[in-house]
This record gives sequence, structure tokens and C-alpha cells, in this order.
Amino acid sequence: MDLHTVTEVITSAGPGMWRPGDVWLGGGTALFGEPRPHLTRLLDLPSAGWPAITVRDDGVEIAATCTIAALAGHFREHELVQQCCHSFLASFKIWNVATVGGNLCAALPAGPMISLGAALAGVCTLIGADGRVRRVPVADFVTGEGRTVLRDGELLRSLFLPGYALAGRTSYRKGSLHRHGRSAALLIGRAEPTGGLALTVTAATRRPWVLRFPEPPRAAELEAALAGIPAGAFTDDVHGSPAWRRHLTGHYAEQIRAELSA
Repeated sequence: MDLHTVTEVITSAGPGMWRPGDVWLGGGTALFGEPRPHLTRLLDLPSAGWPAITVRDDGVEIAATCTIAALAGHFREHELVQQCCHSFLASFKIWNVATVGGNLCAALPAGPMISLGAALAGVCTLIGADGRVRRVPVADFVTGEGRTVLRDGELLRSLFLPGYALAGRTSYRKGSLHRHGRSAALLIGRAEPTGGLALTVTAATRRPWVLRFPEPPRAAELEAALAGIPAGAFTDDVHGSPAWRRHLTGHYAEQIRAELSA
């Protein structure tokens, strides 16, 4: 979709260039998906030349401008990364344009990079219009459908995935109304280094919910924890009713619990 009100595209843009009417441009697959008449200028982030992926001693830093294709290519042997990349309702053409940061900032319930980041204890690095840096866990970055903690002029610089989480055992479940449909419920369990379990609920809910157990929970304990997710937190759209999504969540959560507790 054309954005007819945009009059400028600024390359090599930085935080200090922000002004009202601006928007940060990554891959643009979400940005150009609907009318945005309030926008007048695009600040192009890929032209900054950030390395897509940086391997560190304590984990992996993924630039917000890293494409889904680049992410999948780097983590060819990582099952969970591959599962999340393939849960996109998108063709290979979108994979080569859509970015990790764009998927996070769009804050759609079915955003698989939100699922991946929240499940692997990911942390977002944000840079404000004044250059100040702050770090926010992915689980807290998305606050609702289409809503994040980003302030005016603030940009998402990168997503950090700690090494211990990347190395942990995981279990993945995804459900939708039909085989190639948008995720109606996407749950990921991760065995904690201390012996506990972290269960991440996404797609079924408007924001990520991460349930943590200090030790492998029993079925009743898991059920009680899931009951703590309010009824209003579940997504209601053409891809599934809240009641059905809650049912899927409980069904998949029990499968994950049994698998990782074995």
C-alpha cells in the first residue's frame, strides 16, 4: 500500500533525527500494510548497516534489521528458531524483507518473533530520541495487541538471546484453524538450568504470558497457573474464539509439561 503523505525517506538515520510525523522503517512489510495518514517521513534503519547477527560469549545479539531469512540461515540447526520462522504466515519473498524488529514492534498476537524472544528470555535494547539506552525483556516489551513500551522517537536496536536459553531443551506447539493458517495458539516450554520450567503463551493471548515454575509442575499446578490468565487476555478475531484459544492453550500446555518433565 502506498503511503501518500510521506514526502521524504532519510537514509542512515539516527535517534537524534526524530521529529513528529516520522516513523522508523525496517523491512516495511507491516508498515506498508495499512493506511498511516499521520506519517510524513521515513527513517531508514537498514541503511545504518548494523550486523545482522553478532555472536557473543554470553549469547547472540540479533539486530532489529535482521531479516527472517538471515535469522533462519544462521540458526539452521536450532529447532525452535526454525519452528518459529516457519510459523510465519508468509512466503519466502516476505522472509527476505521482513525483519525481526519489525515483527516485534508490530506487536501482533501471532508474531512468532515475539514468541521466540519471550520463550528464550530475550531482551530488547531500545534507543530513545535523546540517545538514552534502556533494556526491556521481550515478555514485557509487548503490552497488548499492537501496543509496546516504545516511546515517541524510540527505536528497537536489537534483540539479545542468552546462551543458556538457546542451549536449553524446548517443546513447541502451534494450533490454527487450518493447516497454513495464522497461529491461534503458540506455546513454547523451556527447561530451566535450575530444573524448573518456563512456559510461554502467545498468539492465543494479546500479549505474551510467561509462567515460571521452580521445578517441573504437576498437572494440577499447571492448570492453576493457566487459570490465572484473565478471560479478557485471550485474542478474539476471525482466527479463533477466546474459549477455543483457552482450550488449545490448556491442551498444548499439558503436552509440553509431560514432554519436558519426562
